[in-house]
Amino acid sequence: MFLASQPDVFVGIDAPDFNLGLAKRLRSRGLRTVQYVSPSVWAWREGRVKTIAKACDHVMCLLPFEPAFYEKHRVAATFVGHPLAQDIRPVSDTAVPRRALGLDPDKPVLTVLPGSRRGEISRLGSDFAAAALLTQQRVENLQVCVPLASTSGEAAFREVAGDAIRQGNFRVSVGDADDCMAAADALLLASGTATLEGLLHGKPMVVGYRVAPSTSRIVRAFNLIKLTHFSLPNLLTTEPLVPELVQDALTPESASAALRPWFEDNSARTSLLAAFEQVRARLAVDANTRAAKVVSELAGGRAE
Repeated sequence: MFLASQPDVFVGIDAPDFNLGLAKRLRSRGLRTVQYVSPSVWAWREGRVKTIAKACDHVMCLLPFEPAFYEKHRVAATFVGHPLAQDIRPVSDTAVPRRALGLDPDKPVLTVLPGSRRGEISRLGSDFAAAALLTQQRVENLQVCVPLASTSGEAAFREVAGDAIRQGNFRVSVGDADDCMAAADALLLASGTATLEGLLHGKPMVVGYRVAPSTSRIVRAFNLIKLTHFSLPNLLTTEPLVPELVQDALTPESASAALRPWFEDNSARTSLLAAFEQVRARLAVDANTRAAKVVSELAGGRAE
């Protein structure tokens, strides 16, 4: 189909497992190819960049540090900015989303996001629920929201959370993560794009990350991950901004202890939110226009 229509440029958007294979075949037949959203090859399995080099004439990057990585490997790449940085803004009044969710607008809120995949929920959900319960017991009048991405995710969370849901009187729901973030004073969440969304919402956070023990042993044995930090708020700054709890360091007690300062220390919150705004400014550079310019130039035309 693509070869028959002879497009000037093929643009693969995210989904590297599918798009890179297709892009490689198209490029071998003379079509120009672009990958929009870089795979996280700078984080782990760096050797995958060889596949990208064979498949793509250009990579459009959402994160400002990514082009330097590609330059080392002689792959053309451009930082275009992150669309979410322009789409998500902190709410001026948390009372609005709190009322919409049926919460008390005058009482603090912790939002817990244990991931969207069942494996993530099974590894993080129990400790996240117990941490939320501990925090609720120590922060007066704390309300806890747990938005899940699907009904199957909700069922998985309820299964691993056990009695913590009932003891803590949590609000467990499906499909309203954005509103629950907007309503929150702080977040406890799995590593991933949600951490960037939380930053753009202007929410202090604690980030948890855990893989299966066998995977952890393989990663360490073969040195597959090169990063000191893993959450996007910490990767986008020279100094880490938010607590990260990895593997055995993630316990209900450690997560609750890391969360409580976000409810108790106003100066820490103020400093963090100022740093978050600096990150937003670096990412909100009109990604759509920049991406269109890259594609236009590669197609041999001129950007308007």
